Amino acid sequence: MHVGVEWFVSVSAILFGIGLYGVFTRRSPLILLLSVEIMLNACNLALISFSRYVGEQSGQVFALVVMAVAASEVVVGLGLVVAIARRKGDLDVDRLTGLRN
Repeated sequence: MHVGVEWFVSVSAILFGIGLYGVFTRRSPLILLLSVEIMLNACNLALISFSRYVGEQSGQVFALVVMAVAASEVVVGLGLVVAIARRKGDLDVDRLTGLRN
């Protein structure tokens, strides 16, 4: 049984939609970071599936670069969340104004 590229793209689109829903509806910065991670992993799945379909390795290499950027984003984002939680204690994204100056 062969699983075609359309199945991988369908799962990728569903994951991206779940991440997009989380970004638009949640106010917690931790949930926002998690939703962005889900969206990046959905893009990685699409890149790897298209790379496998075409038969080249460039999509897989680009997916590794995206994973490195995602790891960096998590480190910086969690550092900001910890700093804001220590300073204020309130982690509502709509009320964060301390970084505007």
